[in-house]
Amino acid sequence: MIDHSFQYYGIVFYAIILARYFVIAGGIYLCLYFLPRPPVSPSRRRPSWRSIYHDIKLSVLSAGIFALAAAFILCAYGNHGTQLYADPWKYGLWYLGLSYGLVLLLQDTYFYFTHRLFHHPRLFPWVHQGHHRSRYPTPWTSFAFDPIEAIVQALFLVGVTFLIPLNFGVMIAVLTTMTVWAVLNHLAPDRLPLAFPHHWLGRWIIGPAHHSIHHAKYHSHYGLYFTFWDRWLGTQHPSYRAITLAKTAK
Repeated sequence: MIDHSFQYYGIVFYAIILARYFVIAGGIYLCLYFLPRPPVSPSRRRPSWRSIYHDIKLSVLSAGIFALAAAFILCAYGNHGTQLYADPWKYGLWYLGLSYGLVLLLQDTYFYFTHRLFHHPRLFPWVHQGHHRSRYPTPWTSFAFDPIEAIVQALFLVGVTFLIPLNFGVMIAVLTTMTVWAVLNHLAPDRLPLAFPHHWLGRWIIGPAHHSIHHAKYHSHYGLYFTFWDRWLGTQHPSYRAITLAKTAK
């Protein structure tokens, strides 16, 4: 493996993370809001450019924080300080799927409890209010974290590479899932088919309808991937079940 400095890795990862954000978030935004398509809800208003600019500004800052975390991980790997490994056969191919699912479950749990903590009245203005300036979120909102929140979320990615043996491919799959899911959760529900993702499986998976309620009503729906914790700890909004049933019926 080529030995590079922390600064080199930081710059490279910052460029990669920013490019990924603008390509994925920007591409989906253009497809949903500008390409000709039958409107699902004519009453839906297009978000203001001021709101989009705010989201992009926070996302650029967050990208820098995640880039520093990635640079630290790679430098630690070079010094044999992490549990990352390159050979997919080291623990068997079955372990790749197991470790991927385990990390998603752990990340969902970590996100739920930190996210819920960030909504405490004393913490919210300092660590999470920036994300909620977009009452009607768009793909640009997906990584619009306040700096402290970005640090807390980046710490999970750092910590998991020191605690759990992870193949590089699995780590890339986790990061890709996180990016796609974050963008998906911040789509306008009226920009997608009414039944998505509200079939029987979709009720256990967080999607745009689930997360849009969180942006409208701050005290519910704190999860990232799954609805388990919201269901078990009573933070799922009582109207969500009725909404999903109505959409499924349609």
